[in-house]
Amino acid sequence: MARKSKALVVEDDDGLRSQMRWALADDDVFEIMVAGNRKDAMTTMRKEEPTIVVLDLGLPPDPNGASEGLATLEEILTFRPLTKVIIASGNEDRNNALKAVSLGAYDFYPKPVDIDELRLIMRRALRLYELEEENQRYANERKETPLGGIIAGSPEMLSACRMIERLAPSDVSVLVMGESGTGKDLMAHALHEMSPRAKGPYVAINCAAIPEHLLESELFGYEKGAFTGAHKQTIGKVEQANKGTLFLDEIGDMPLNLQSKMLRFLQNRVIDRIGGRSEIKVDVRVVSATNQPMEEMIADGRFREDLYYRLDEVNVRIPALRERSGDKEVLAKFFLDKFARDLDRPVKGFTSGALAAISSYEWPGNVRELENRIKRAVVLADGKLLSEEDLNLEAGEVSQGFPTLKDVREKAEYNLVMQALELNDNNVSAAAKLLGVSRPTLYGLMKTLNIRT
Repeated sequence: MARKSKALVVEDDDGLRSQMRWALADDDVFEIMVAGNRKDAMTTMRKEEPTIVVLDLGLPPDPNGASEGLATLEEILTFRPLTKVIIASGNEDRNNALKAVSLGAYDFYPKPVDIDELRLIMRRALRLYELEEENQRYANERKETPLGGIIAGSPEMLSACRMIERLAPSDVSVLVMGESGTGKDLMAHALHEMSPRAKGPYVAINCAAIPEHLLESELFGYEKGAFTGAHKQTIGKVEQANKGTLFLDEIGDMPLNLQSKMLRFLQNRVIDRIGGRSEIKVDVRVVSATNQPMEEMIADGRFREDLYYRLDEVNVRIPALRERSGDKEVLAKFFLDKFARDLDRPVKGFTSGALAAISSYEWPGNVRELENRIKRAVVLADGKLLSEEDLNLEAGEVSQGFPTLKDVREKAEYNLVMQALELNDNNVSAAAKLLGVSRPTLYGLMKTLNIRT
């Protein structure tokens, strides 16, 4: 039988506490514990470490206010920051609701409690907890593997990572394709780190960042006196990468007149420095990257077809962030934790509205845009949770409007089930164990979500 997740209900009313305990216990997901005050709640927290807490703000000795409930909230999150606290209270004062959220509450739900809806909120909170816990585990393991710097849980991105792993031992030229901001440079560096050339140099050059008249000398170097200002012999990037890997970023921006010289190098593995009289043999692996439609550029005469086929012995496509199911939220939490730690800021997580906005936004700038927005928000945020306003995600920017609770829950469940099946080679029993549910429950969920193995 699958192990249930622990949930704590903190409620001062004896009758309501008992009612919620029995109503929520009728579930194959949660093991319910109860407490009637802050002291008992913290005793249970330390002993059982529940992942979900349903907290009444009106606790003794302030049953008609919110001071004791808010103090309990702070103590819970100080003890165990990843805990998802859902505020369920008859105190509907908006100021207390906002204060609870700013202190780190996951959600606010006014009484009278609808058990079915509360159960859905608890399950959604549990999914987020599991994602954050998994992301934290990934962060701890990142340094142990060359691909550790790439945060990926979606089948789409995992497929690209597996392709990099398979290509690493060989010496074929690889063209990494993808939109700007998808992490093509990270993939290229991972390819080098996993290859037999890992102990050699990794030399990167951005073909779009260097003026056309300087790019040739940057790539191939020059001899002393080759041109005005050439006061000493200078080794180019290609030669610097000898016995290692040369990464040509934005290869589509290489000038046409320089492409012929690059083609000669790829064919013969020799270069001529500008002003030089002898050929120099160079042993490098070439990895290039572009966000441009190379076939169109070839058709328009802007890129040599023969050079393209030399560069594209094998290509790897990096999916856009909008195509990476489930990765937006995981990456957002990773960046939040990173910048909160590096910048010494007290930010702990996201509001439910911010998570919905992150999930719905198209992210045209991909991972780079997500990283920049999170960093800005962490620096400027006033509370402990980032809101959609902190992220500067206006309603008009969210592609499908604000999603319903049902939409968010179904999308989270679909992504988690797909990830669990992918990690366990479509073994339903193993996936059910990973998700913490029984096999019949997972089969039922797969049927509801129209997932077939």
